[in-house]
Amino acid sequence: MDIISGILIIIGLAAFETVASIDNAIINADILSTMREWARRWFLTWGILIAVFVIRGLLPWLIIWFSTPSLGPIGAITVTFSGDPIASAAIEHSAPYLLLAGGIFLVYLFLHWLMAEKKNCIVPGELAMSKHAPWFYAVAGIVLFAVVFNAVSVDPYLCLAAVGGSALFFIMQGFRLFADSKSAELSQTCNIAEEHDDAGRLHKADISKLMLLEVIDATFSIDGVIGAFAFTISVPLILIGNGLGAVVVRELTVRNIENIRKYAYLKNGAMYSIFILGIIMCAEGFGVEIPTLVAPLCTITIVAVFFYLSIRRIKKGIADKC
Repeated sequence: MDIISGILIIIGLAAFETVASIDNAIINADILSTMREWARRWFLTWGILIAVFVIRGLLPWLIIWFSTPSLGPIGAITVTFSGDPIASAAIEHSAPYLLLAGGIFLVYLFLHWLMAEKKNCIVPGELAMSKHAPWFYAVAGIVLFAVVFNAVSVDPYLCLAAVGGSALFFIMQGFRLFADSKSAELSQTCNIAEEHDDAGRLHKADISKLMLLEVIDATFSIDGVIGAFAFTISVPLILIGNGLGAVVVRELTVRNIENIRKYAYLKNGAMYSIFILGIIMCAEGFGVEIPTLVAPLCTITIVAVFFYLSIRRIKKGIADKC
């Protein structure tokens, strides 16, 4: 890989991580606004170290290890930096399973957003699709059946990978629903404590919110890390690109979150980018050769287009949430 390709991959990774984590930044900012100063300071200092170096550092290693068990936990770390040809060949052998599982996960993320989540509509068909949330589960089942049906004749383990990607999506959805309900519960507890000036309960509430923020960060990190494998299976590049994106998200959380909300279509751009990356990963899982630069160039282009559409929306003052 030449230097220019590496730089484009890092830029694409950072752009993807940033726009894919817009919701994360908004949720973080909303929760931080209800916390006391010491808790905010802790999250914005130690929290960023955990987000960048622990969560986004551990996840690629775990994914490589689970997708290539023969390497072992230590081998999964050393192979990413040593360039051992035998270990690299083992990763290449396991790559189709990793890519197909990740591709299914990303395609499900897009379909769930398209059919079951509120959004600012801009692309034709988004408003119509948003009215069919219950059909998401039927579509998800059909997608999984079609992938497994085609994978059986290629490699039975691809079927297992596809099912694994599907299972991971629904597990993460469960965690996110739990985080939403817990956030509402903590807000209610905090309001009661403030009414009674209960310092002890407020302190416990702040600690609980810090833990909740780390859980939310972890769940959003999985999206970014899995999507990163569409760009490259080089863990160092993933660490640099995703790490830069995570730092940007933290800065957005602290500084200009209200301004970021105005760019209403950035989330749309993130989800269409996720869909394209999911398709790329599924295709590569079935052995289709796709040039390395396709993923970063697609991501950068999609993000730029939806950023422009967001600016145009601001100028026109359009309100079109669905």
